[in-house]
Amino acid sequence: MGLNYYQIKKNILRARKLVIKGTNAAGSGHPGGSFSMAEILGCLFNKHLKFDAKNPQWEDRDRLVLSKGHAAPGLFSNMAVAGYFPESEIETLRKFGSKLQGHPDLKCPGVEFCGGSLGTGLSYSVGIALAAKIDSKDHHVYTIIGDGESDEGQVWEAAMTASKYKVDNLTAFLDRNFIQQDSYTEKIMPLDEKLEGDDITEMWKDASRWKTGDKWRSFGWNVLEIDGHRVEQIDAAITKANATKGVPTIIISRTIKGKSLEHMEDNPQWHGKAPDSDIVPIINSELDSQFLIAPSIIAGDMSNLENEVKRCVTGRSDLIHLDVMDGQFVPTKTFDHNKIKELRPLTVLPFDTHLMINEPVKYVQNYIDAGSDIVTVHAEVTNESSFGEIHDLLKQHQVGVGFAINPDTELPEWSYKFLSTLDQLIVMSVVPGKSGQKYIEETHAKMTRLNSTLNEHNFSGCIEADGGVNIDNIGSVFADGARAFVGGGAIVGQQDVRSAIKDFRNAVLKSRRRMLLDKANQLGGSELVNKWIGLHVIGAKQEEIKKIAQESGYL
Repeated sequence: MGLNYYQIKKNILRARKLVIKGTNAAGSGHPGGSFSMAEILGCLFNKHLKFDAKNPQWEDRDRLVLSKGHAAPGLFSNMAVAGYFPESEIETLRKFGSKLQGHPDLKCPGVEFCGGSLGTGLSYSVGIALAAKIDSKDHHVYTIIGDGESDEGQVWEAAMTASKYKVDNLTAFLDRNFIQQDSYTEKIMPLDEKLEGDDITEMWKDASRWKTGDKWRSFGWNVLEIDGHRVEQIDAAITKANATKGVPTIIISRTIKGKSLEHMEDNPQWHGKAPDSDIVPIINSELDSQFLIAPSIIAGDMSNLENEVKRCVTGRSDLIHLDVMDGQFVPTKTFDHNKIKELRPLTVLPFDTHLMINEPVKYVQNYIDAGSDIVTVHAEVTNESSFGEIHDLLKQHQVGVGFAINPDTELPEWSYKFLSTLDQLIVMSVVPGKSGQKYIEETHAKMTRLNSTLNEHNFSGCIEADGGVNIDNIGSVFADGARAFVGGGAIVGQQDVRSAIKDFRNAVLKSRRRMLLDKANQLGGSELVNKWIGLHVIGAKQEEIKKIAQESGYL
């Protein structure tokens, strides 16, 4: 089965929005720690956790223990998305008589553990994992602990116990976001190294400073270390953990408190503070405008695509774009599913396979089997019947469904019935199959037309811009509505892929900041603009956003 990448991402977005809705309605709560573990919970609920939302006490279910119980909004939001209760019920968070309290409570069906006092969840998890082994039960126990709560000695007593009794049906996640209630963890009780300043960015990136894994290894645990916001890394780590026998596993997940909202990220103020009602619409716009960078490896050395994949991995790309051309649908020929199968073991990064081939319905199974995570086919070589067959086959294998249109093609009316379940729409902004072309400027107007149609038909997927996207136009392409960006010569064609990707991200970020300032001004004029700017207190963000506001005439 595929990674189900886009579906997991969609549900993570839904859950994040529910966290904002719930904490805003309550006027209190913990959005920061809920957001730092959002991808972990998203992968568990949407891929790995065995559960039955209609039968929460199903005996063979997996158990999920949230030891860092103050992040209950994150748990409840995922439970709502999973169908345990209506999503509208999140607005009762922390209300008198609600089953959704400030910390997980057993009065909420599906909650496994009352997570109030920190430091106790791992001990509880060891107990139920050991009981399952004694009773020869097949279910797994997943536990999420915080790095702040790892100050508690009971965590380490539980770690010793789990190792002694070989509870290999237990997988713990350490939500390593470097922030606890009062300050940065490394200033209070370091798990890695003592932090001298207030900049945790370098500590997050510098592997030589990571000591936490060594501690857990010394207690006899299998240790996996990942970026806790990368869906593909979480998925791969859970798979490895479940296959490990004889020892428990801890997945040390380097995360960012408040991830996805600039003013919350790495900001201790948002450990336990609710967003005000006037900024919620701006927050939701920011959540809706998360974006992906997808380098196209055919822009590199075609004789050594393995190295091009490795360059994308070290460059921290989000996806790897694979342009399959058959020499018939387009004049150029590149590679087929056999090469993708060869490249697949090199990385867990999602493979974004773009089929520019005739009669894709005949070959799509090969690309599923080769390890594609997203498969896109063209409108010009499909019809309602063949695309329906492709759509259902991809969904069945948990592979993202993509649809592409050439510069001179409009969305066919028959495709409208698929838009609500489509994961990706590629809007070609050059003629496919020819290298070195410039972005076709008419694509901007086309995107405006497309957005109207997509909104009418409840499209919730990702628009991917492909062709001629570069550092000069990516900001305007983002403003048009694209949220994934294929970069050929502008990324893979550069000597330093990592710097090129960073430049792409910074250009999109500037465009997004301008869009959010526009929304703030529209909703509340200069007063709300100033309030929004004032929330960004970490690093140089505030001055950078203030400069954009001045350029836009809002200050």
